[in-house]
Amino acid sequence: MKAQQPPTDCSLCPRLVDFRNENRRQYPDYHNAPVAAFGPDSAQMLILGLAPGLKGANCTGRPFTGDYAGDLLYATLKKFNLAEGDYGKRPDDGLTLRKCRIVNAVRCVPPANKPTPEEIRTCNGFLASELESLRQLRVVVALGRVAHDALLMACGLKRSHFRFGHALIHDLPNGLQLVDSYHCSRYNTNTGRLTETMFHDVFAKAQNRLSEKA
Repeated sequence: MKAQQPPTDCSLCPRLVDFRNENRRQYPDYHNAPVAAFGPDSAQMLILGLAPGLKGANCTGRPFTGDYAGDLLYATLKKFNLAEGDYGKRPDDGLTLRKCRIVNAVRCVPPANKPTPEEIRTCNGFLASELESLRQLRVVVALGRVAHDALLMACGLKRSHFRFGHALIHDLPNGLQLVDSYHCSRYNTNTGRLTETMFHDVFAKAQNRLSEKA
């Protein structure tokens, strides 16, 4: 079963629609539409981000492509043999993913990179459909608290039962394993909240969990 995708001119979130239209006027060559998931339907690992960056995925149309967060994420995926090819910060660079898929909790770019709680809830149905469509999914890596909470919401679980914390691993009742990480944003890396070593540790743990469940 294919996941339900938001239409190109999704109108569910009025604030995001207004921002999209503003960006279409200011950046007419950008993607300026909901950003679809990237990676094979046979993925065993799902990497869940927050939302498209204005000059990243909102520009290129591929998650984490074109901004600093993508530099760190895709280099890490290549290190752990989860990606093949060269990351060229554009959707036609030939990069492919292996055993993993990337999607955002909110599909449209929000002002100041901050979706509202209502926008997260509104877009959550698309995430729930994504999860249901991935028949071989075993592990979800949540990049940041918003992604962590959105995953729990999509699974019908209470946030109070699963505390967010970098490198924490949660066994969910539906059989999935949730691995938390601080978001790989430039702010987090510049402030030292997240180092490359810390980020690599998260993916080492995620891969170990996949091996255990094989």
